[in-house]
This record gives sequence, structure tokens and C-alpha cells, in this order.
Amino acid sequence: TRQALHSTRVVTPEGVREATVTWNEDRIESVEPGRMARSGAAFESVGTRVIMPGVIDLHVHVNEPGRTEWEGFATATAAAAAGGITTIVDMPLNSSPVTTTAHALAAKRSAASGQCHVHVGFHGGLVPERVDQVEPLLEAGVLGVKAFLAHSGIEEFPNVDESHLRRALPVLVRHDALLLVHCELVTAHSGQALLAEHPRQYAAWLASRPPEWEERAIALVLRLAEESGVRVHIVHVATGSAIGAIAAARARGVRVSAETCPHYLSFCAEEIADGAVEFKCAPPIRERTHREQLWSAVASGALQVVASDHSPAPPEVKQVERGDFARAWGGIAGLQFGLRATWTGARARGLGLATLADRLCRGPAQVLGLADRGTIAAGQVSDLVVWDPEAEAIVTPDEVLHRHRLSPYVGRTLAGRVERTLVAGRVAYTHGRVAGTPNGRLLSSRRPPQ
Repeated sequence: TRQALHSTRVVTPEGVREATVTWNEDRIESVEPGRMARSGAAFESVGTRVIMPGVIDLHVHVNEPGRTEWEGFATATAAAAAGGITTIVDMPLNSSPVTTTAHALAAKRSAASGQCHVHVGFHGGLVPERVDQVEPLLEAGVLGVKAFLAHSGIEEFPNVDESHLRRALPVLVRHDALLLVHCELVTAHSGQALLAEHPRQYAAWLASRPPEWEERAIALVLRLAEESGVRVHIVHVATGSAIGAIAAARARGVRVSAETCPHYLSFCAEEIADGAVEFKCAPPIRERTHREQLWSAVASGALQVVASDHSPAPPEVKQVERGDFARAWGGIAGLQFGLRATWTGARARGLGLATLADRLCRGPAQVLGLADRGTIAAGQVSDLVVWDPEAEAIVTPDEVLHRHRLSPYVGRTLAGRVERTLVAGRVAYTHGRVAGTPNGRLLSSRRPPQ
């Protein structure tokens, strides 16, 4: 069925303007200036509400199968729909088995089938013992391959070193595939002893993973990318002082993109209480000066993507009762609040809707090679979010749709209210309710080798 939606604020590639978006089933047919009721299309105006491309979150830990008690496809994609997200890409770890073989990918796709309220793609994993599995994973349709340069947090997904990356690079280059890297290079220093001595202190957790770890790892990845020509994406940049090297490499023609996360843009170390383990992640949330450098990079485009790195765990795994930063699972539960949290900070710094959509929608689509989404234009998938950027509300536990309600955003006042999320032209979420029938599709990228 053909439908048309009008607003005075439609975020298009040409900017924010009054327009009518018409789609037929899962594809946008036209974007016409002004209010344009077309014959044969059900027409609705949402007035001044913003119509934006559905958010694409390229960094989500869904954890199913195997650790579904942490999160699962049903709960994660419901939370995504409530947050205006229409596509997520699942990371290869925390599930069991980890997605380091084509067989494990098939198990994950089977687990996701029929459960997803939004579209779901998958990243594969690069680990030392399975470098030879990178090509089968690419042939099976993963959107990218993720590697850790520091311990991942689970034994089934060990980190790689430079030698493992060098073995994988020729295959990645031949397939023009995306390599995503967790950039921390671990060295022994006094911060680890401090954390062991004071496990409830946030300052001790922060001191245990210094900015130099990130800077050194990013330098290594940029060097390998420059030598090989591989496409690299540096995930969850937390260190403001690392951005200059990334921007300089891009200027030299290195095929590098980078993301930061809403929690690095929303919070700062000075405000995190001791024992507040819901804020624990790696790299850690750093001081306010780093946060403002990250915002400058989001504004300039030096950071092309904002992604959630949603990585929840049950309260007992997060050590909520003990408040133990040394033992707690490191991961932020924030998928549902990425759009609102990012907009809250962007608006406060004078950044507009066009920049927001570029970092949350178009940027991720470009990094992933998903040419059919990320903008509102004819021929694009009809993934849309209708939302009110002027609304403000305190996040309550009751509205959290993740499997667990522990989140650093609970109790925070966030700007923006998602009113409707359309996935392939159908309503996935509207005014506080997730649609009963999951309509999301499982994405695949089968690029022939070059």
C-alpha cells in the first residue's frame, strides 16, 4: 500500500525542509517539496514533528544465542524500535558460540529469525586461532569483521596482535571488507594496582586504562591500513587526543572511519560516583576535556559515526550490589537512548538535525556499504522515525525495553521523544507501544572478491 507522510521538518540530503515522503511498501517513491497529497496514497501530516531516516546503529551486542539472559534479539530490537533505530548490526562476541565461523553465523541468524522488530546485520569476529575463518565469514555475508587489541572480557574471544592482523589483511583487502578494531594496547602500569586496591573507586578504573593505550593502538591500526589499503573502522573512540591522528590519516587517503558513543558524549569522569558500575565500559568514560574534544570531532565530521556499543549484562554480572569496578562486566546499556542522548548534547552545543542525521544515519550506512538506507530519498528503504526534538523527559526504569533496566541514562533528563518508527514502511513502534509482529529483516553483504 502506498502511503505519504508530510512534515514541515523532513531531514533530507539537501537539508531540513518541508516535504512529503511517499513510499510503496518497503521503498521510498518520492520526496516532494511542501504538502503534496497524492492520489492512491494514504496521506497524513505530522505537522512540525521531525521525519528523519531511521537510525543505523552499527555496534550492538545482542548476545543471543547462549547469553540471552544478558540480552536477546526480541528485547534488543524492541528497544531499538522505541529509540528510533531501524537497523542494528550485531557484534560477534558475548553470544555462545561467538561468531568466528560461518557455522556460528548460521546459528545466530537462526536464533534471530522471526524475532526482530528492526533490520539486523551481523559482524564476524577475528581471533588468533581462526584467522582462516575470515574468508568463509565474508562469503557468508557478514557486514564487517571485528578484532580486539585488548582482552575482550570473555575467554572465547581472545585478542589479536599485529601478526594476526597481517595474516588477515590480504583476505580483507581482496573482499574490500570492513575491519572494525577495538583499539587499546595493554601495558603494565601503576593504575592496575590502584584498581586492585580501590575497586569501588571510579578514578581507579579510569587510571587502569590510560589514554596512551588507545593512542598506541590507533597508531598501529592506521599504519597497517596505510600499508595495506584495507578499510578500517575504529570503534568507540573515548580519547580526544587520538582524533588528530585519525583525521590526519583520512586526509592522506587512508581508508579509515571512526565512531564514538553516546555515553562518551553524555557523561564525564568527574560526575561518576564511586560504585556506579552502570558506567563501567572500556575504554572508560574519560574527563570532561575528552568529552568536549569528541563533540568537536562529531561536529567537524572527524568522527563520522555515533554508535551505542550497547553491551548489557544482568545486575549480578555488573556487580551492582558490590559496586566493584574491577569485577563488573564492562558495558553500557544504552541502545534505546542513543538518539535522545546524542540529540541532548548536540542541541546544547548548537548542532542541528542535519548533523545529527549524518552521524546517526548516513554515516553508518556509508561505513557499512548499505547504499539503500541512511537518507530520505527515492529508492531508499522506507525506514523512518517521526520524533519531537523539543520534548524533554526524565528516563524512568519502566520505559526501558532492554532485557535489564540498569542503565546510566535512567534518571537523566533527555531531549527528544520518539513517536513512531517505520521499518520497511510498516509501523514498528508508535506512542509507547512496540508492534506485535516483528517486521525486521536479516541483512547480508555478499561481496565478490576483487
